[in-house]
Amino acid sequence: MTDSYQHTAVLMLEDGTVYKGHAVGHKGTTTGEICFNTGMTGYQEVFTDPSYYGQVMVTTHVHIGNYGTLDEDDQSDQVQIAGLICKDFREDFSRQRSDLSIQDYFDQQQIVGIEGVDTRAIVRHIRSQGAMNCIISSTELDESKLRDQLSKTPSMDGLELSSKVTTQATYELGDPHAEVRIAVMDYGTKRNILKCMTDRGAHIRVFPGTTSAKDVLAWKPDGVFLSNGPGDPATMDYAIQSTQQLMETGKPMFGICLGHQILALAMGIPTYKMHHGHRGINHPVKNVLTGKCEITSQNHGFGVSPEALAGKSELVEVTHINLNDDTVEGIQHRELPIFSVQYHPEAAPGPHDSRYLFDQFISNIKAHKA
Repeated sequence: MTDSYQHTAVLMLEDGTVYKGHAVGHKGTTTGEICFNTGMTGYQEVFTDPSYYGQVMVTTHVHIGNYGTLDEDDQSDQVQIAGLICKDFREDFSRQRSDLSIQDYFDQQQIVGIEGVDTRAIVRHIRSQGAMNCIISSTELDESKLRDQLSKTPSMDGLELSSKVTTQATYELGDPHAEVRIAVMDYGTKRNILKCMTDRGAHIRVFPGTTSAKDVLAWKPDGVFLSNGPGDPATMDYAIQSTQQLMETGKPMFGICLGHQILALAMGIPTYKMHHGHRGINHPVKNVLTGKCEITSQNHGFGVSPEALAGKSELVEVTHINLNDDTVEGIQHRELPIFSVQYHPEAAPGPHDSRYLFDQFISNIKAHKA
């Protein structure tokens, strides 16, 4: 263990459970909803995913930082997690191309972390007790003071966070003369999602998530994409209203994760807070239309109500289900070229089983234009 890891840090959960370990990253205090991710690779892509904004991450894989960090792996302009909990935080790294060690990367972006704790016990606790807030500190070790600060942390249920991570100005990617023009509603999009569309020849314009349907349609897009993002979808009245208006045009639409939830809400189907959510790169999903299964990347703490979907069966059908718990993983409109999935088909760094959904979206747009 290097000298930078000698400083004590404390992790306290909302139910009073306390773990002690070693401080890593930036020295300080942070709070947020605790969650865990099961991926064995791709820690940098996970940490920079805007969908994780405001959450403290427990990584189930033992070694974090062992291949350093590389600028091109970032999925946004900054680390989005509020803090990190891990077993082994490695300052030395094996990848020669890496720009920074994970310690320098976290210190540079002022991300507080704790290592040397029993992450398996913590994950089992979350799975049993459900999602809750937590606090990590390497500067304040008095548990009564930590408890007081933690009590003031707002619940993720009812929290609107997309406006904190969306782009502040529109921008464009891809060939301006492309056959397909896609408007992206940015609720916290990942860079690899945009790349999956431009790689298929699309020209895209990324709009702030609060943009009105009128302003989006003024660009004359051929299709509309609803992105992933953080927070409670039910709080996003602005997104639900604009989605309803965009649906009225009959243009092809595709939603991922938060975008999937927004699309459901726009059709009168409510969402709910999950017990502990789905986060990782190894979740099995079945496409009920084809009978094929795919291994998927997931990151969500809210879901679409299956009971409400059953009551809307004349309007929308379920296309994908999670094979671990039968939760809804995909839906499509029965009459319009509109569909969405709860998981992440762009999956940086992988798996790539679900990339066909981008092909389906592009095909829908071309067929609609024809």
